[in-house]
Amino acid sequence: MIVAESLAPEGLELLRAHHEVDVLTGLSRRELLAALPGHEALLVRSAVQVDAEAVAAGSDLIVIGRAGVGIDNIDLVAATRAGITVVNAPTGNTIAAAEHTLALLLALARRVPSADASLRRGEWRRSAFTGSELRGRTLGIIGLGKIGMALADRARGLEMVLVGHDPYVTEELATHHGVRLVALDELLRNAHAVTVHVPLTRSTRGLIGAAQLAMMRPDAMLINVARGGVIEEDALAAALHAGRLGGAAVDVFVNEPPVDSPLLGAPDTVLTPHLGASTTEAQTRVAVEAAEQVLDVLAGRPARYAVNAPLLTPETAGALAPYLPLARTLGQFYAQFAPDLEGLTLEVAGELAAYDASPLAAAALGGLLETVTEERVNLVNASHVAKAHGISMVERKDPEAGRYASMLTLSGSTAVGGTVSAGESRLVRLDGYWVDIPPAPQMLVTRHQDRPGTMGSIGRILGEADVNISAMHLGRAGLRADAIMILALDESVPLEAAARIREQAAVLDLWLVRLE
Repeated sequence: MIVAESLAPEGLELLRAHHEVDVLTGLSRRELLAALPGHEALLVRSAVQVDAEAVAAGSDLIVIGRAGVGIDNIDLVAATRAGITVVNAPTGNTIAAAEHTLALLLALARRVPSADASLRRGEWRRSAFTGSELRGRTLGIIGLGKIGMALADRARGLEMVLVGHDPYVTEELATHHGVRLVALDELLRNAHAVTVHVPLTRSTRGLIGAAQLAMMRPDAMLINVARGGVIEEDALAAALHAGRLGGAAVDVFVNEPPVDSPLLGAPDTVLTPHLGASTTEAQTRVAVEAAEQVLDVLAGRPARYAVNAPLLTPETAGALAPYLPLARTLGQFYAQFAPDLEGLTLEVAGELAAYDASPLAAAALGGLLETVTEERVNLVNASHVAKAHGISMVERKDPEAGRYASMLTLSGSTAVGGTVSAGESRLVRLDGYWVDIPPAPQMLVTRHQDRPGTMGSIGRILGEADVNISAMHLGRAGLRADAIMILALDESVPLEAAARIREQAAVLDLWLVRLE
C-alpha cells in the first residue's frame, strides 16, 4: 500500500504489522500516478487529490483511506464505479476541532491576536482591546454532527445559549445536547456567534454568502473550522471592511495556502492555517482510525466508516457475515441457471429479516454480474454496475423461513435458495425443488424424468470421463415425476461427456455451473 501523506507513527505501525507499506510523501502528481499501479491501498490526508485520473491509474486499488473526516479531495463517484471502497476517520479529530473552534471564538471575543501584536510593538493600549464575555450570548451552530455536538457540550460549560440548524438531526437529539433547533434564517439573525460544521457539498458550497451575512447582527462573530468554500470569502471580506460584522475567525480556505484570499487583508479577523485537527492526540487517533478501516477492507471485513458502502453496526455485520458468501454464490448460480436476469427479487427470510439486507443484495448482484462483465464487482459498485447492464433487484423480507432459521432466495424466471448451517453455505432450493447440498466449484444440474437407471447412467458417463462426484442430491415433485439432480464435482465436465448426458432419453435439460 501507499501512504502518500504524513501519518502518525502509531498508524504506520499498525499497517506495517499486516502489510508492506510504501511511505511516498511529497510526490509530484506525475510520480504519484506512476506509483499507484500494483498497490491495493492508498492513504491520504487532505492535500493529495485522488481524482478520476488517479482512480484510473490505481487499477489494483481496493481501498482509499482518508486520515480525517472530509473526503472532498477524493472523487467518490469514480472510486465507486471502480469498486474501490473509500473510508475515513470521522471521530478522531472531533475534540480537536471543537476545541479549536472555542479557541477562535474566545480569541475573537477577547481580541487576543490584536492585543498580542500591539504589545509586541511596544504599546500599552488596554482600553483599545476591551472584549466581550460569552456567558449569556447566543451561539448558533450550523451542522450538528459529531463536531457540532462536541462544541455544544463545551459551550454549555461557558453558559452560552445554544441554537442549531441541521435538517438531519432530531429535536430530541439536539435537546439532549442543550441545543434548540431553529431555521437557518432565524439562527443567523439572532446569534451573537455563528459557527459552521458541515461538509463541503453541492448544497453547502456558498452556504453563507452576501445575503446570509446581511441577516447577521452587526456585532456577530463568524467562525469556520469546517471546509473552505462553505463561506464565500469575497462576501465575508466585504462585510468586514464595511463594518457590518463584529469579526470572523477562519481556519480553512478555498485555496490552501490562501495566498490570494481577500480575508488576508480584512480587519477584525483571526486566521489560522487549517489547524482544526492539529493536535498530537488527534493526529494519532485519525491515523489509527484510518489504518483500522483500511485493514478491515483488505481483510474482507466491513469497514465501520466506509463512505461508499453500506454502513453496518457491529451487530448487523456479525449477523450478515456468514450469509454474504452465500448471497454471492446464489448470484453466481442463478446467472448460469436462469434463462434471463429480469425481474429479480432477493427474499430474506427468518432471523435475517430483522437486519439491513442491502449488503446481501449487493453481494448477490456481485455474484450475478461476475458472469456477465469483466469489471471488478463488489459491495461498493454492484448496484451501479447492475444498472449499467439493465439489471434491477428488489428486496423482500419474511420473518418466517420454514424449516430454517434463516434463508435467502434469489428468484425471477426461476429460483435458487440457500441457508447457512454450522457455518457452511448450503443450497436448499432449486427451481421449486427442495435440495440440500453444499456449493462446490464445479456443479452439474439436470432436470430429468425420474426413471430407474437414469442416475446410474449419468454417473457412468461421468466416471468414464474421469469426473469424480463428491456430493449429490435429488429433488422431485412426486413418485416417478420430473426431478432435479444436483451434483458437486471434483473436476469440470468435458463437453463431450455433457453432450452424452443430454442425449439420455430421460434427461430434459442440463446445466454446468462453475462457482468461484
